[in-house]
Amino acid sequence: MIEEYPRNLLELEAMFSTEEACRAYLARLRWPEGFRCPRCGNPDTWPVRKTLLQCKACKYQTSVTAGTIFQDTRTPLTVWFRAMWWVTTQKNGASALSLQRILGLKSYETAWAWLHKLRRAMIRPGRDLLTGRAEVDECYIGGPEDFLSGRLNLDKSLVVVAAQEDGPGIGRIRLRQIPDASAASLIPFVQESVELGSVIHTDGWLGYSPLEGNGFDHEVTFLKGKKKSPSELMPRVHLVISLLKRWLMGTHQGAVSHKHLDYYLDEFTFRFNRRRSQSRAGSCFTDWHNRQLRCNRYRWTTSCILTARSHGSFPLAKHTQQSPT
Repeated sequence: MIEEYPRNLLELEAMFSTEEACRAYLARLRWPEGFRCPRCGNPDTWPVRKTLLQCKACKYQTSVTAGTIFQDTRTPLTVWFRAMWWVTTQKNGASALSLQRILGLKSYETAWAWLHKLRRAMIRPGRDLLTGRAEVDECYIGGPEDFLSGRLNLDKSLVVVAAQEDGPGIGRIRLRQIPDASAASLIPFVQESVELGSVIHTDGWLGYSPLEGNGFDHEVTFLKGKKKSPSELMPRVHLVISLLKRWLMGTHQGAVSHKHLDYYLDEFTFRFNRRRSQSRAGSCFTDWHNRQLRCNRYRWTTSCILTARSHGSFPLAKHTQQSPT
């Protein structure tokens, strides 16, 4: 399939000016070799009303938006596409208030809900694991509290961060909110984020002790009593933590609840891992198509528009090559 995604606002308006053009585009992504009934595989259909297709063999009805974040929406797809374009073209992301103003949405709540749907679609299930060497550490997200520091600060949100080493720089990252800093929370995160056999560089916290017995090479740097600061001893992961906090404060004014923090972490991961993309706005629009056909490039906005339901995602085949996700 030939790459087709808008590289600027004029192309967006030209390509997706009508509802029919948006649906045709989604159909080409969803069924690049022509429609196939999801139940029986039959290619023959007839239209039912304006948006449904009914299989001639088994009578099953479906639509191009079924099982996506567009399912059951009453908002025109042209507005959705503009929302996705706006979100992905903003270097540091977009707030619900800015999205409401740009699109002229009637309520802040609608803009907020849309952004969360898009954030759910930014992370690909079965994505490639970090490899080689990775620094892992935790941080707390939330307001300062008197007399409590470090891992004793229970009212903040605890986030664990893994940063892949790329020479002196940072490769891909992974983030997750965890309930506590115990081995029961830290080890599963590392196992689900980093490939077995990799070198995991951590501080001396005992929660990381089981790494050696779980198939990883564990490199420990004790931070206390050292002349160098933690950010010098483990520079990559501390830089990511600093950028995360700055992003939350700058773009979202720190107004992120514990309940929804995971969605913001997904967006930060998405943006950070695509920071070197020549076309950041073009990195994700047809990502669903890439996953299905195992293509090599990533494009414009909806990482999973065609795979993310409002409550989850379809399982997808794993790439044979690393993705920037």
